[in-house]
Amino acid sequence: MSQDLALLTALLMGTGPRRFDVRSFCFPKQLAFIQDPADVVTAVCSRRAGKSTGCAAHILCRAKGKRRINVGYITLSKISAKRIIWPELRRQNQTFALGGKFNNTELSVSFPNESNIFIFGAHQREEIEKIRGIPFDLVYIDEVQSMRPFVRDLVEDVLEASLFDYGGKLRLIGTPGPVPTGYFYDMANAQGVSHHHWTIFDNPHIKKKSGRDPMDRLKEVLKRRGVTLQHPSIRREFFGEWMADPDALVFKYDAERNHFDQLPEFKTPWRYVIGVDLGYDDSDAISLIGWNPESPTAYLVFEDVCPKQGISKLFQKLDSLLKLYRPMSMVMDTGGLGKKIAEEMRKRTKVPVKAAEKIRKLENIEILNDALRTGRFMASKNSQFAQDCALIEWDRDHTDRDRANDKLKISERFHSDAADSVLYSYREAMHWLHVPAVIQPKRGSPEWFKQEEEKLKEEFRRQVQNQYQKEDDLFADLRS
Repeated sequence: MSQDLALLTALLMGTGPRRFDVRSFCFPKQLAFIQDPADVVTAVCSRRAGKSTGCAAHILCRAKGKRRINVGYITLSKISAKRIIWPELRRQNQTFALGGKFNNTELSVSFPNESNIFIFGAHQREEIEKIRGIPFDLVYIDEVQSMRPFVRDLVEDVLEASLFDYGGKLRLIGTPGPVPTGYFYDMANAQGVSHHHWTIFDNPHIKKKSGRDPMDRLKEVLKRRGVTLQHPSIRREFFGEWMADPDALVFKYDAERNHFDQLPEFKTPWRYVIGVDLGYDDSDAISLIGWNPESPTAYLVFEDVCPKQGISKLFQKLDSLLKLYRPMSMVMDTGGLGKKIAEEMRKRTKVPVKAAEKIRKLENIEILNDALRTGRFMASKNSQFAQDCALIEWDRDHTDRDRANDKLKISERFHSDAADSVLYSYREAMHWLHVPAVIQPKRGSPEWFKQEEEKLKEEFRRQVQNQYQKEDDLFADLRS
């Protein structure tokens, strides 16, 4: 029996107010994951596979069973952590009287043995700096498939060194993403890393709680969606398999089609519009979209995404952009405090500030997607907008329920402020007014002679048509 399993068994069998059989708490594939002695371990699972339960048990076990260590849990955001792992930690701590003291503000748990559990969000790059310098005995990173590319920096630049003090372990867990690329996909297939996999069908608690076999329920889902077991979304969501599923993504950005390195040069001046999505718990996001009358294409020229930003700092950034680019207009989320900010911007500048069309979001998404598919909207592949496009998914559960009404809903699993600001500004861009220039062939060239020939033919057809019309009018007068 491994050290972790021995600790878990000791903790959960007889130390609390009720006895507990570990086999009914963590099913075999969960236990195999917890027992794994490797330094780096991945778990690729389906939805509702019981990741959070096993993860919480392992975290509590480690912190309760060893003195003066730190255990970390990292997910998309602290809001996600409060929804996913925090309730499960509290439930297990209370049920088995483990003695952890919970700090709801900092999202931390302390034990009498001076060990601690720390919960972190990693939605923005700035947040990972809060983790730097803390020595860890065990770290879980959850929902890795939905994290931005800087999760690689989080592991390689921050966590790997922090695990040296205690000979710590790293656990990466998640479900397959809609595109089989990215850091989690690489790690889930890497050599020298221990891999685990289980699904909702391995989780016996689902049937116990619902009273129904998961496969029977899945058959109803297949019928409702009108798909088979081989559909990419079914293989991803219910079988935890990596399969390309581009239809699951909300935005149709493709780096091969929509990436640009440098803005093209034109003779005429560029036009610009600014989009602003306001947030505090989320982030302020600013996007500057530019286009030129000589081209039918719009470009994401500049973006800025900053969490917990003050109003003064936001005004400074916008003022700099206004002076540098002189945009035609600014589109802003005017909900809540945004209305006051927009009004202040109108007073300070001569730039029109318009309210974003939030109620027509799905329509605006489709307009932007049409531009992405046809290469009429370009953004650097390194931009946050482009990176977020690979993470924003449709909520298929909601869509299934409202299929008859053809309603769509974006999944709340991942939120992008950058994408919202781009949506706002793109609707104001007027690159679609572009009229292709007619290039006249050089006089005396073969193309010029062909063009002149067509002109003569057209003039002859017009004269014949006019003659026929005169004769028809004459006969009509005679008949009358």
